Amino acid sequence: MTGKRRFRQVDVFTGAALKGNPLAVVLDADGLSDAQMHALARWTNLSETTFVLPPSAPLADYRVRIFSPGAEFDFAGHPTLGTAHALLEGGLKPKTAGRLIQECGVGLVQVDIGADGALAFHAPPAQLRALHPGLFPALTAALNSEHIRFDPAPVIATMGIGWLVVRMDSAQACLDARPDAAGLAAFTRDGVVGIAMYGPHGQGGPADYEVRALFTKNGQMAEDPVTGSANACIARVLAAQGFPDGGGTAQAYTARQGTALQCDGRISVNYGNDGPWIGGHSVTVIAGDITL
Repeated sequence: MTGKRRFRQVDVFTGAALKGNPLAVVLDADGLSDAQMHALARWTNLSETTFVLPPSAPLADYRVRIFSPGAEFDFAGHPTLGTAHALLEGGLKPKTAGRLIQECGVGLVQVDIGADGALAFHAPPAQLRALHPGLFPALTAALNSEHIRFDPAPVIATMGIGWLVVRMDSAQACLDARPDAAGLAAFTRDGVVGIAMYGPHGQGGPADYEVRALFTKNGQMAEDPVTGSANACIARVLAAQGFPDGGGTAQAYTARQGTALQCDGRISVNYGNDGPWIGGHSVTVIAGDITL
């Protein structure tokens, strides 16, 4: 049986439309089959499409399933913020003032609602594993850069979705890297979706860090405009390593992502006693109904 369902397309981690990372959101997904969800994710052809369902956990405000054109994810960052933005704009009243609780594949994820409209999710715990030194030459070749910092070593960070977190000498070194698709593909296996590079801007820069998130798609190198999960993994790694590059502090930092794609994603990271919160603004670009 087909019917109309509320639909949004949201630009995430930006206050200006078309500068962030787009997300499709189906606000009334109850009753859709897995096949229908997969089909719509392929059709939108965005990095992720989310489907909002009634929660099964008593504390949760809603449940979400997150699909790429090829797979379902237990968690992803920009879909978490974009879905929360669409729901609040659509009239959802939080069970707890100032905070939403999202139920997803990794469990319950808290989303704080800022007074200025920004949202921030609590980064899930991450499993951290240092990259074996024997792979350092292959990583240098894959990124086509001699400006990777290997002390401490790059880290594979996994929180429902996995990223190889690589620290660069500087923001410019991050932007100057010219990744090789074949070399990059060698690192995207065993749950690792891609490489999250970051480098410090230095005092007076547009942010504390420049970030790039790289992966392969259909055998070709691809880059994500702004990536919540990659930034969450970087935040967990930075805290674990004691902020070795001087770009941030144990309290907060900012990041810019998407510069190489003529985007301007902006991410805020704030630490509390319970770990990092990854935040940013979102803008609704398309609002209407979709027939499924």
